Amino acid sequence: MLNVVIVGAGKGGTSLLNALLKMSRQVRVLGVADRRPDAPGLGLAAAHGIPTTTDFTGLVCLPEVDVIVDATGQPGLDEEIRRLKWPRAVVIEGLAMNLILSFVEESHRLLRALEERELERDVMLDSTHDAIVAVNAEGVVTLLNRSAEKLLGVSRDQVLGRRAADVIPNTRLHVVLATGEPELNQQQEVGRTTIVTNRVPVRNKDGQVVGAVAVFRDITEVKALAEEITGLREMKVLLEAIFNSTQDAISVVDENGIGWMVNPAYSALTGLKPEEVIGKPATVDIDPSQESMHLQVLRTRQPVRNVPLRVGPRKREVVVNVAPILVDGKLKGSVGVIRDVSEIARLSAELEQHRKLLRRLTSSYTFDEIIADSPVMQQAVEQARRAAETPATVLLRGESGTGKELFAHAIHNASSRRRGQFIRVNCAAIAESLLESELFGYAEGAFTGARKGGKRGLFEEAHGGTLFLDEVGELPPGLQAKLLRVLQEKEIVRVGEAKPIKVDVRVIAATNAPLEEMIAKGTFREDLYYRLNVIPIVIPPLRHRQEDIPKLVKHLIEKLNKEYGRNVQDIAPDALRVLMDYHWPGNVRELENIIGRAMIAMSVTDTIIERRFLPPLGIAPAPEVPPAEDGRARPGVRPLFEVVAEAEKAALLQALQETKGNKTEAARRLAIAPRTLYYKLERYGLM
Repeated sequence: MLNVVIVGAGKGGTSLLNALLKMSRQVRVLGVADRRPDAPGLGLAAAHGIPTTTDFTGLVCLPEVDVIVDATGQPGLDEEIRRLKWPRAVVIEGLAMNLILSFVEESHRLLRALEERELERDVMLDSTHDAIVAVNAEGVVTLLNRSAEKLLGVSRDQVLGRRAADVIPNTRLHVVLATGEPELNQQQEVGRTTIVTNRVPVRNKDGQVVGAVAVFRDITEVKALAEEITGLREMKVLLEAIFNSTQDAISVVDENGIGWMVNPAYSALTGLKPEEVIGKPATVDIDPSQESMHLQVLRTRQPVRNVPLRVGPRKREVVVNVAPILVDGKLKGSVGVIRDVSEIARLSAELEQHRKLLRRLTSSYTFDEIIADSPVMQQAVEQARRAAETPATVLLRGESGTGKELFAHAIHNASSRRRGQFIRVNCAAIAESLLESELFGYAEGAFTGARKGGKRGLFEEAHGGTLFLDEVGELPPGLQAKLLRVLQEKEIVRVGEAKPIKVDVRVIAATNAPLEEMIAKGTFREDLYYRLNVIPIVIPPLRHRQEDIPKLVKHLIEKLNKEYGRNVQDIAPDALRVLMDYHWPGNVRELENIIGRAMIAMSVTDTIIERRFLPPLGIAPAPEVPPAEDGRARPGVRPLFEVVAEAEKAALLQALQETKGNKTEAARRLAIAPRTLYYKLERYGLM
């Protein structure tokens, strides 16, 4: 051990003493001397039990002294110390002392800087959220920060200086040391905690592995946050899809009244693209003369409803509902729902249309649905097809139940007016007092109970379409004149008004009445007859087209199966023969009635209509006529129309025979018009 005496306890001596105190294993300070009793070095020495004195001569002459340090810097003092010291002692003068002190102070400064850096490193490592563990080449833990302590559940005192494989569960740092290969983004479980870790080797400048570092973090919260973010993203996508797919036009502004969102329905309604609205003031889409409801709602925090506005460059009339957007009581903006007034008007008109008092039929039948195997029926269908190609008025004639309405549907559907309305009016089913106002409409106040604003008539409703006047022969004389005006002038006059209204309506009339006889009696206008009879089509009765009965029966079975929920397949030959032999005064309507009654009489398991299921055909026979007083049998009384029909048919046949089929000559001899002759020939199946 080296024995040292310090002469001078000023700043230099005190610094030297501090340095030597840290080298207590190699250096022993025998004493410190200074002439000033208050010198700082003396107090430091006394505090460490080192002898002090104001007279250095007693110290420098001690025989065990190895080194005497002159820290006073006084000239000549070195010579006096050499004179008094033992020969073996070494004297270090002031210049050498200053040099040594500068080295000592520099080493102290470097040590302090190193300590500060290590402290700063430890503070940084302990402050980071990521856990860090480092080992040296032997796998001994040299670093473990606070986050690692928390995640691993160990303390530094338990781990530092020990092999990581022995003290850290599931560690793979020893594997990284052995292989030299990094392990990145590895997920593993540590207790109930899920972590993700990166393990990398540490290499020196020669590329040799000298350690390994693991950086890992708890991702339990991250996983929960990711799931929450995924849920929020899905909810956002769903809300955006709902926002963009709704048919209502929607606009949203922020709390400053700046456009934030609009949906495609908004752009379609207003004619404004999203970029013309988003980021712009709320007033950009409305008429400048009107107040923005968005701004009003933002100002008052109160919703508004059904406010009329004009929006977009076309100033489209709309009604808006606007409400504030409040989040935790804080105003975030407002949302507006815009509806087109024209759409509301259209829906109101539709509602009014469905409230009509009269039955309005949608045309649903075509020529393909008319069964026509018989020549007479094929001829009628062909006439109707040609009539459909023209806008001319059609008069359908035939007995009740022959299918006049079916022909009217087919003509409308085959015409250029098929996209227009098809309206049916039964002239015999409406009271005469109501029929005029229903056909031609009325003005406000035209009569007691008249609707405010008046009402459109059926001719106006059928504008661009077809009006089917069934039972036209039942029209009263006054309405016959009005109908004639419509057919001639293409205009109507409402009840209670004088101003005519132009209409574009195709009229199809139907009747089973003998209009020619009615004209002769003066109950039907002849001029109206010629206006209606532009294209006459006679629909033959079922007794004149019996070859159509098999197909009609099959069609009716299919139809009634659906209505009754039955599974009837066919009709027996003997039952069909009965139907073929019957004269069918009720025509197809009566045939449908007979088939329906037969199907009802069958059990659920029966699939064939047999003769026993058919109800009695025809009406009950007339009561027996009692004999005359002379005992002779009285002839049975027959209906007058049958007698007239037979006589008319016989007269037609005789005229054709005598004229050898010359119809013009036959009409002349019968004193009727050729057109009337053709009608009667068609009526009796003589064509």
